[in-house]
Amino acid sequence: MPWYTRSSWTALMALLLVLLGGCASAPLSTDDSGQGLSMERALILSEARSAVGTPYRFGGNDPRGLDCSGLAQMTYSRAGIPLPRSSREQYRRLPPIDEARPGDLLFFATGKGPGVSHVGIYAGDDVMIHAPGRGRTVTTTSLSIDYWQDRFVGAAAPAP
Repeated sequence: MPWYTRSSWTALMALLLVLLGGCASAPLSTDDSGQGLSMERALILSEARSAVGTPYRFGGNDPRGLDCSGLAQMTYSRAGIPLPRSSREQYRRLPPIDEARPGDLLFFATGKGPGVSHVGIYAGDDVMIHAPGRGRTVTTTSLSIDYWQDRFVGAAAPAP
């Protein structure tokens, strides 16, 4: 077994981002419009991308298994931003925005009843990172698919 683990690698990368961010004169990352991203957004996106491939687990909010709101909660908490646990509460309690930037939360009505039942993290370039459901893993998906466009409810920007 190697001396490093996935979690130690992620922690090391987060530390490097923080250290480099203090010395950088240019933004760490840019969104799809070319504007700079905050260090928090860069960390959220890095954490979300590192979760790709993690198995879906209802109620999960750690690297052993994630559901959609657990993915959002875990990635934001690692950037120092607390979120409510459920996608419905995240949607209800976070301030809405008109246009999403990378790192923002996207909300969807995918359930049988009315209201929000799914959340993803906008990665830029019309792509989101999300935990799609039982038997699947955290993945990226195109937001240009009719399924997502038809079910989109709104977006929120808890990160600076």
